[in-house]
Amino acid sequence: MRFVIIGAGRVGLRTARVLREEGHDVVLVERDLQKAKRARNDDFEVIEGDGSREEVLEQAGLGTADAIGGLTGDLNVNFAACMVGKHHGCRTILRIDEDYREDIYRKFASDVDEVVYPERLGAIGAKNALLGGNIRAIADIAQNLQVVELTITEDSPMKGYSVSELELPANSRILAFGKRDEPMGIPLPDDSLQVGDRVAVLADFEVLEDVRRILVGDRSRATAEAGGA
Repeated sequence: MRFVIIGAGRVGLRTARVLREEGHDVVLVERDLQKAKRARNDDFEVIEGDGSREEVLEQAGLGTADAIGGLTGDLNVNFAACMVGKHHGCRTILRIDEDYREDIYRKFASDVDEVVYPERLGAIGAKNALLGGNIRAIADIAQNLQVVELTITEDSPMKGYSVSELELPANSRILAFGKRDEPMGIPLPDDSLQVGDRVAVLADFEVLEDVRRILVGDRSRATAEAGGA
């Protein structure tokens, strides 16, 4: 697949590297000369210019791109690039920084295909590293929603119960289940919760601690292993 990424800063360049490692074709658009030079030194094709301008994006081959990512630190540039990309039939990914209000998230989310919060995902990683083992933050879905993976412990009140018997708080849902050392999949009603099994849950931040107590137990350290980028 072919991608156009606006911004060769920390987020844009890392994303471009991951895409290239997976065999995709990536073009970066960057107006800062030093950042553009760094990306070229990393063997990327770089178009120098303002990523919010259609003529610049056309130079980057937007017409043949599958998707465009507005990944600069400037929300206005990101949004303008996505709107141009949408006009050209591309999938559009918009970077928004965490300090914007939830209503701003929702407003832009209705205009693009996907909204990403890199600073938030980085915070998940830091939090996971600080907390340590039986609960792992996977992703922030919105300001108030998070997907977490919890590991059943000896202290779990639900140890030995089945998935159908699991009663989670309101504003939380089980998404996936996996036996110890096995891939996670769709939870089945008869799946038994045993020590080492993992459960992925979507939950409102306000009930995360209750979810942890139910699945991990009060005496276990609620911890998180590696998280987002």
